[in-house]
Amino acid sequence: MNDQKICVIGCGNLGRSIVKGLLNNDTFNSGHVTATRRNIDLIADLASEGAAITSDNCEAVRNSNIILVAVKPYNVGKIIKEIKGEITEGHHVLVSLATGLTTEEISEMLDHKIPVFRAMPNIAANISESTTCICGKNASQIETKNIKAIFDCVGESLIINEELMEAATILGACGIAFVFRFIRAMIQGGIQIGFDANTAKQIVSQTVKGAAEMLQINNDHPESEIDKVTTPKGCTIVGLNEMEHQGFSSALIKGIVTSFQKIEK
Repeated sequence: MNDQKICVIGCGNLGRSIVKGLLNNDTFNSGHVTATRRNIDLIADLASEGAAITSDNCEAVRNSNIILVAVKPYNVGKIIKEIKGEITEGHHVLVSLATGLTTEEISEMLDHKIPVFRAMPNIAANISESTTCICGKNASQIETKNIKAIFDCVGESLIINEELMEAATILGACGIAFVFRFIRAMIQGGIQIGFDANTAKQIVSQTVKGAAEMLQINNDHPESEIDKVTTPKGCTIVGLNEMEHQGFSSALIKGIVTSFQKIEK
């Protein structure tokens, strides 16, 4: 992947996260990464880390073969109209990070038959811990492999069917906010039972990290791991039961479904 030239158009929070993830990974040549933003002063730090920065999207496309469009959905059409004159069939691949726009809709905007992908990473990309779901159109196995490699460098990625992309947005991208809210609640509980905020955050953060890694390494169902720490009449089971009585699992599921219903509209 060292020879791949990548531009990220629209380096807000998500675009910046991806650029930083690429710059921090030896698989990619930092000199082959270009970041764009209208106000380049806001991404000056990326230049100090090795990326090229510009406010000229057309220049970025000319100097790249993989184009990541990291703007809001309502700006995608405007950006594609701006850059499509610089796009060459057989040379460019375009990846949209916008929610709700299908690969077919993006292809129609382009007026070019080039490989088009949708990808949905989350903001953990800037520490190389994103979960990214990807789907593609008009793409070869090699092109799909190259795009997956980009997002593998900022975490873990998987190829899914396009009809699941909205669901992937909720579970992976919105989901990180749901996890943060859970962590915040645990910290607040820790403060109430006697810890200062920093100590509670340290304990909770490592506990959540350990739990997630156990699921990945052991490949068990969460209930199997729960069974290992619940003893008869113990403090863990009474706490879990009280949470369920208060609607903990139900509230989380309802939140996920409500977010999904919103994105489908």
